[in-house]
Amino acid sequence: MWLRYAFRLDPTSGQRLALARAFGCARVVYNDAIAARERARAAGEAFVTSAVLSKTLVTEAKKTRERHWLGEVSAVVLQQSLRDVETAYRNFFASLKGERTGPKVGAPRFKSRKDARQSIRFTANARWKITEVGRLLLPKIGEVRVRWSRVLPSVPSSVTVIRDAAGRYFASFVIDTDPAVDLERMPHAGQSIGIDLGLAHFAVLSDGTKIDSPRFLRRAEKKLKKAQRELSRKQNGSNNRNKARLKVARAHAQVADARREFHHQLSTKLIRENQAVAVEDLAVKGLARTQLAKSIHDAGWSQFVNMLAYKATRYGRTFIKIGRFEPTSQVCSACGHHDGPKPLDVREWTCTACGTVHDRDHNAAKNVKQAAGLAVAACGAPVRPEPVLAQRDEAGSHGSPPDARAA
Repeated sequence: MWLRYAFRLDPTSGQRLALARAFGCARVVYNDAIAARERARAAGEAFVTSAVLSKTLVTEAKKTRERHWLGEVSAVVLQQSLRDVETAYRNFFASLKGERTGPKVGAPRFKSRKDARQSIRFTANARWKITEVGRLLLPKIGEVRVRWSRVLPSVPSSVTVIRDAAGRYFASFVIDTDPAVDLERMPHAGQSIGIDLGLAHFAVLSDGTKIDSPRFLRRAEKKLKKAQRELSRKQNGSNNRNKARLKVARAHAQVADARREFHHQLSTKLIRENQAVAVEDLAVKGLARTQLAKSIHDAGWSQFVNMLAYKATRYGRTFIKIGRFEPTSQVCSACGHHDGPKPLDVREWTCTACGTVHDRDHNAAKNVKQAAGLAVAACGAPVRPEPVLAQRDEAGSHGSPPDARAA
């Protein structure tokens, strides 16, 4: 399974200049490639191939007076920038034809030096390496200090250097994990769990456990409001405005990092302790258009569910999503009686058929588990047979899987 491992970098001032030069050269080649293909399209000419772009925009461009500075960075960085253009166009055309799942993808756009995120990628051809003292040696940049938080499970195939909106630098390594080693790390667990995601509690489990919602954004609102107010009072284009912008970006980065760490710890705990996990497929985009939009975005349900999905695949667990129209809050988990919809302010209710008093969220979590076929009858047999993964020729979509986020 291919994953990304991200680590913080601490480049020196000279290395920051070299990285900025590499970001700029990669951005120029990317924009030149889009411009060349747009000119060909407007003139009614054939689609410019990657080989032609590589020859004209990299090899020959280095010999010109206008683009001679492209030779100051690694050629692999420029070639990878052209591959990014190729991937962007491929996704765009696949989206137009309906061959790509998910939301529609627009045409590739030009990059700007003012973009919040800048990145370059080094493959094995660039001859980058990790030195004996633990530094990351990058061609024409030097040995960059890395804040190692764990050991890489295998030799990386490539590394992407990223600068985010807060001015921080990261190295993202692409790792191919060993399934046998992953299975040894997670021994077999006989339990299964159903999860009901919410706002009052981030998650309520079918065993009755309630996990409070940290509300990272809500707790940081006062600090963010002050930083944003200071930014709005600064003059456009001034150094003070840039300092204020970095302050706002760092405040938002702290919130995002804390939320991601919470999701990682909770998802790993649930995957470690349970052999099967079931959640409800929530319509997050629709709920984000309501008055609860800020709280829903603060919870980050989609990120958490995605973590559960890829960790279950990695460690041999069963992960099931039930339909979003399953009436988990309307059915009694004890007798199965459908008691109808209830307002959100009703947190406890009594079943009119069997008289069982239910906690709304706990009952929903039990129904999620039952709807996924993970509930066990009194005899110990599963209520429903466990689902069987579809074979590749039976799957509905053969598109490329989404890239895994940094663990």
